[in-house]
Parts: sequence; C-alpha cells; structure tokens
Amino acid sequence: MRRILSAALAALCTLGPITSAPAAAESAPLKECGGVNLFDALPPDEQAALSARAESAPFATGNFWQAERDGQEMTIIGTYHLADSRHDAVVTAAEPLIRDAAALLVEAGPDEEKALKTAMTEDPSLIFITEGPSLLERLPAETWERLSAAMETRGIPPFMAAKFQPWYAMSVLSLSPCEMPSAGTPRGLDSALIGTATEAGIPIRALEPYDTVFSIFGAMTPDQETDMIESTLLMEGRSGDFTVTLADLYFRGESRVIWELTREVSYDLPGATPEQVDAEMAMMEDAMMNRRNRAWIPVIDAAAAEGTGPLVVAFGALHLSGEEGVLNLLAQEGWTLTPLEF
Repeated sequence: MRRILSAALAALCTLGPITSAPAAAESAPLKECGGVNLFDALPPDEQAALSARAESAPFATGNFWQAERDGQEMTIIGTYHLADSRHDAVVTAAEPLIRDAAALLVEAGPDEEKALKTAMTEDPSLIFITEGPSLLERLPAETWERLSAAMETRGIPPFMAAKFQPWYAMSVLSLSPCEMPSAGTPRGLDSALIGTATEAGIPIRALEPYDTVFSIFGAMTPDQETDMIESTLLMEGRSGDFTVTLADLYFRGESRVIWELTREVSYDLPGATPEQVDAEMAMMEDAMMNRRNRAWIPVIDAAAAEGTGPLVVAFGALHLSGEEGVLNLLAQEGWTLTPLEF
C-alpha cells in the first residue's frame, strides 16, 4: 500500500518547488521539454468519469477567487509552481491587485527562503544522508541501478545521488530532465507574484513555517521512504507527460482533475487495489494538503482582521478544492467566494 503513497507524492511535488537544485544539475545540458497530455489521451468516457469524480468536490474548478466578509476583501490565486509562459497573463492581471493590497500572503516568502537556505547550509542532513548507509546501500541493487540511471539523465552523478535523503531523491525524480537546469531558480507563478509585491513595496507574509516540508517527510518510516523511491521510479520515462498534463489541467482551471488522475494512475500500479489506493490518497491528502490548509486559515483570518486593506493570497492550486480545501474552509468561516477570470 505504501507504494501508492509515493505515486501521489510524485505528482504533487511537480506542483510544488523542490527546496533547491543540486549543483551538478545546474550545469546539465538542457533537454527539449515535451510530452503527451495523459488526460486528453484517455477515451472520452474515461475523461468524463474523472471529471465527474473531481467535480464532486467543493470548489472543484477555477484558480482565481474573490472572498468577502464583513467588509474584508481578498483575492485568492491558486498557483502552479513551475515556469510557464502562460503565467504572464495572470501576472499582468494580478499586478494592480497586488499594488493595492495591504499584504501578499504566500506559502513561503523571501524570508522563509532565506531561512531554508540557512538551515540547509548549517544542517546538510536535511537533504543529504550524513550518517549511516547511503541509498546505494539501502536500496535493492536493481532499484539503485534504475535510480542512478534516472539521476544521470538529470545531470546528477550517482555518487551524489547516493547521499540524497529519500524524499529529496523523489522530489528530483518528479521533475523531468529538461526542467533540471532551472530547478534551483524559482520561476513559477508564486515567484512572479512575490517579485511584483517586492517591486511595489508590498509586505509579503508566509502562510507556514519554512521547515514544513521537513516535518511532512520526516514522519515517514524507512520502509515508506524506500517504497516512495520504488514507486516514483515506476513513472520514470513519463515525467515529461506528467509535466505537460499537470500544467495543461492547471491552466484550464481543473486542478482537482490532477488529483483524480493521480488516483487513476495509481490504480494501475503493480500490486495496487482500489481500496489501498483510496486509503493512501486519503492519507496523502490529509498530510500534504488538509493539515496545512487548516493551519493557514487562522493566518489568513488574522491578516484580514487587521483591516488595513485588501489581501492577495497565493498558494498551490491543489489546496483550493475539497471538503477541507482552503475555499471550503473559508466559506465555513463566513467568507463569500466568487470566481474570477484572469
């Protein structure tokens, strides 16, 4: 069952930036990006079934929302964390809103990024194995061979990959080889919005502490970590397809379909059963999204209660929908949500 967890993690991390890119990868030759939209390649009846399952969740579609409560206002922007030229239109539309805002709230701002880099410099064990057996020694020989080959296609030599913490290895694998040269430079929508706020002198606040990612993955057992790598490798060779699919669905405002497509792909993994997949997906949704969503609501409410002006709140689009998605939680707190078109 743990292998299903890893498949979901791989898809989710494609929507969230890895903490930093290995230095070796930064000099890797740029490979042409490309891939097939896996959702569009499905038969129409399967597409309809996935869309229906996604639409059963509250606030299933739409990336941009206006929220109002008792004279308080905020614009909510669901983001895609990787670079894409289609972000330009969103940044243009959001710029006047940010310039008029009392603050921009994001998952992690410049201060958190700085704290993260400092923490990794002072404690390399956060992303590297500094004591005990390396991945070369931990993993079955066949798994290590596939992992080292996958890392080499991303410009990372096996001796370096052997020292990666398992969650970090999985995060690197979730990026297609063509994305690796720019992985250490944030260029997604979040980064562009932060840049706009910085230029305008608008305060930037974080929704969560900089070390949240370490708390999430730090709770995994060694067996879960190994299985995480195993099942992520099952998708090797299709990373370009997943990148294209996730981006296309995001820009259509159908991010909830991403979650259901991940579920469908997981059903087809060796040894999987629907019951196992559904249980793992529920566990993953709670760990990666729901707990964080619940923690963000008091932060958002507190910023709004200051009454100094409208807010712009931006975070990964997968956090928008669902029973415990940010939008539904805000609605339960008395906020009125209205979809926006950017």
